[in-house]
Parts: sequence; structure tokens; C-alpha cells
Amino acid sequence: MPVRYPRPLRPGDRVGVTSPSSGVPKELRGRLDVAVREVRERGYEVVVGACMDGSGHVSAPAADRAEELMSMLTDPTVRAVVPPWGGETAIDLVPLLDWDRLREAEPTWLVGYSDMSTLLTPLTLLTGVATVHGNNLMDTPYRVSEGLLSWLDVVTAPPGHRFGQIPYGLHRTGGFDDFAAFPDVRDYTLDAPGTWTRLDGTGDVAAEGRLIGGCIETLCNLAGTAYLDVPAFARTESPDGLLVYVEACEDSAFTICRNLHGMRLAGFFDHANAVLVGRTGAPDSRSLSQHEAVLDALGPLGVPIIADVECGHVPPHMPIVNGAYGRVVHSADRSELTQTLG
Repeated sequence: MPVRYPRPLRPGDRVGVTSPSSGVPKELRGRLDVAVREVRERGYEVVVGACMDGSGHVSAPAADRAEELMSMLTDPTVRAVVPPWGGETAIDLVPLLDWDRLREAEPTWLVGYSDMSTLLTPLTLLTGVATVHGNNLMDTPYRVSEGLLSWLDVVTAPPGHRFGQIPYGLHRTGGFDDFAAFPDVRDYTLDAPGTWTRLDGTGDVAAEGRLIGGCIETLCNLAGTAYLDVPAFARTESPDGLLVYVEACEDSAFTICRNLHGMRLAGFFDHANAVLVGRTGAPDSRSLSQHEAVLDALGPLGVPIIADVECGHVPPHMPIVNGAYGRVVHSADRSELTQTLG
């Protein structure tokens, strides 16, 4: 099935907020209010769903979360759906969603990262609808770093639009901001320099293909299932190959290495023309760094592997559209990911 792009958001359109995975604790509701207000001030109506409870690791029972997400994604008046953030076990929604109904519905933008990869990537693979691996709602009030975009920039772009993003040159080394104490924080603390790193060798890189990927810790659990059939997507939508991107949240290098090996054996990287790896704050293991873990698992692919890309849990964020046509270049003088919504 051809990749389908939801129509761009226009002033007055409705944005749905629901928590398919983790909800928002009471002490962080102030940040949620700030984030919702930010979207409303951009000219959109915001509808906050019932599945938002943050007292446990999920916002509601799986059936309720699936029903609310389905309702928003199939409601023609809702033009985008964005969660407050990710979580841990969105995988329990995967068998509960009506994928046939989603395939038949008018496309709606679904946005997020982290545990949202569990839903974003299958939605593109199973229905052909493009999805945005980018900021979550709670990140939205942050000012966007030069050379990068916000998810709001992406979902307002028309089909056929082409946009490029480049490394900002700084990133954050600390943990998350204290939203309970500072709910209106708008500036990331970017305290360390760094740009993209080629892991598999040296030399300039220029590669292209449709983009697909997400969070390693969540997608590895779907590898080899019908919900993550990347080879089938490549054969029908990008026979000349893919640009695959992955990123690690918090697992040790040994765990990431094992997970990437498993994903490779399941065919996730079979059609990759290049692999982009998000910058991570996850810990190195004894005798194995995060970079070494990636190279150990993916080096046998024989394609360029570019690490420290701004597509993961370490700010600033670079939104990537699953299903968009991408071109990546990387050299001593220039690094850029260009995406075309077509």
C-alpha cells in the first residue's frame, strides 16, 4: 500500500491528547497544562482524553486505552494525536487495535517517541499511514534548537513538502527537568558539544530510502511478528532500500547489543541502505560501550552506520517521519537529514 500522509493541520483543527502508555501524575499536571496551552496558542483546539491517570505505570486498563486511541485516530474531527510522553508497556495495546479499521480511516497524525514507537512503527507498516517520531506533548513548550524542527512544524507541512535538519552541535548530559518545581521551563540545558559519528569506518556518506525505525527497547519485542514486518514494507514501498533509525533509552550496552542482534536476525535491517542511531545517555557496560554494541550487532550489514543523531531520548530532538523519503549526508563539512513527505 502506498504511504499516506494525513492532511496538514490548520488553525482551528482539533488535537487529541491521550496516554496509550503512562499517564501524568498529579504533581506534573502543571506541565501538562503548560503544554496544552502551548498547542492552543498555536491556534488548535485541544481535547484531553480520559486515559491520563499517572498513579500507576499505565494510564488506564489496556482495553480503555485502546478504545480511546482508536476513537481519536478514527474521528475525522481529530487531525493529530499526541501523548504526554511514552512509558513502559504500550505493547499491550497492539493486539487490541483494529488495524483494518485504521487502514480504512482517513489518516490522522500520530506523534511521539520512546514507548510510542510500539504503536507508531506498526501503524505505518500495517496501514501505510505516516507517523512522527518526535517530541512528545510535554516537550512541546521547549524552544526548538536552530537547525531542527518541532512535531508541530511537521504536521502542518503539506504533502510533497521537503525539509532538512542538521545537528545543533550541543546536547544535554543530565537527566530530565523537574517539571513539578518548574512546570513552565522552556529552555533545555544543553551543556556538551557533539555532532554525528560514523561508526563503521571513515569517508563521506550519502544514502537514501524511506525512513522507518524507533526505540530499540520497545521495538525489539515486536521483531519477527506481523506487527513489525519491515521487509514487506521495503518490498512494496521502497524496493531500492530504506533508511533505518534506532535509538536506546536506558538499557545497558550488553542489552542493546543483544536486542539489535535479535532485530537484525528478524530482518529489521535487511533492506537498510544506512542506519541512523540516536544519541543516548544509556550506560556503557563493562568492556562494551554503546557505540561498540551497535557496531557489534549491525557491522555485518556492511552499510554506513551514523551515531549520535538527535532522534532519541537526549535533547534536542529531531523529528523523523516514518514513511517519508529520506536522504542522509555526512561528511567532515556537512551532516543533514532531508525528508520528503511523498
